[in-house]
Amino acid sequence: MKHIVLTGGGTAGHVTPNIALIPRLQELGYKISYIGSYEGIEKKLIEELGIPYYGISSGKLRRYFDLKNFSDPFRVLKGFSQARKILKQLKPDVVFSKGGFVTVPVVIAASRLKIPALIHESDMTPGLANKLCLSSATKICCNFPETVSNLPANKAVLTGTPIRQELLSGNAEAGRKFCGFNADKPVLMVIGGSLGAASVNDNIRKILPDLLKEFQVVHLCGKGKTDESLNGTAGYVQYEYIKDELPDLFALADIVISRAGANAICEISELHKPNLLIPLSAKASRGDQILNARSFERQGFSMVLEEEEITEAKLLDTIRQLYTDRQKYIDAMAGNGHVDSIRKITDLIEECARS
Repeated sequence: MKHIVLTGGGTAGHVTPNIALIPRLQELGYKISYIGSYEGIEKKLIEELGIPYYGISSGKLRRYFDLKNFSDPFRVLKGFSQARKILKQLKPDVVFSKGGFVTVPVVIAASRLKIPALIHESDMTPGLANKLCLSSATKICCNFPETVSNLPANKAVLTGTPIRQELLSGNAEAGRKFCGFNADKPVLMVIGGSLGAASVNDNIRKILPDLLKEFQVVHLCGKGKTDESLNGTAGYVQYEYIKDELPDLFALADIVISRAGANAICEISELHKPNLLIPLSAKASRGDQILNARSFERQGFSMVLEEEEITEAKLLDTIRQLYTDRQKYIDAMAGNGHVDSIRKITDLIEECARS
């Protein structure tokens, strides 16, 4: 039986594309194991699927000064030793990595053990973890055409991002019932990502009284980021994180506000949901979300507001404009042409496993 090790973690965006691949890999007859961090979000998500899970030590590699920069390299070295031991024990045919710092020791250990490793880069420019893995990777799967030209030509392949197929089969009426909404007003869905987005949450709450005159709002706030004082507000519901009902909430939403993590925006685009992207600012990140958002804006899929330019009036006007022009965005996303990312990536996995 063919055996694949999946790895990726730190945020849901580094796990859900792996989850999207699992049904197809099982169809192809793969035994699947997963390597992640001891207590990252990936552990819970993967164990719920009954996939054997192996935790390793992981450290964050920062571009800025932090005292942990002195201790984390030792965690990475420990993680490499653990990953090597696990891979020698499991003897997989191939490794597939979705990114996050936990994957660095896994991909490098696979390379040293002559196990082919594919990595997937969702963002326009590779993150530090994937940059460290480039030389050890057999193939690099990319999401944006712009990315391919900046990577080794013999390794980079434009595949898009695998989307969980269950997201495509949501039921709007079930979503309406779950939220306790009526059919009188359109629904705005706000997504902060699995870790939440404090500034997006704050800005939405500031304009909530005005928003609720025109929309019903379902707000996915992130862990520990709900505002108890807003519980029971008519036309507004908030959740830390939604898993099983997410397809129904997407089906219900008329328009969406989101951060611009590549995985999230690819899901929104695949569902043809008119969207306003508020990328993580360059001060708080390496600027990848801004590049992602501007690419989607150029293609006519999204409106974009950067955090620094947000005022209450501007945010409210932009949301209204998005709803007014929603069909224009739906048409642009629908006309983009469908790439079967799951099949494209699993074909590459098969190719590497055979080699």
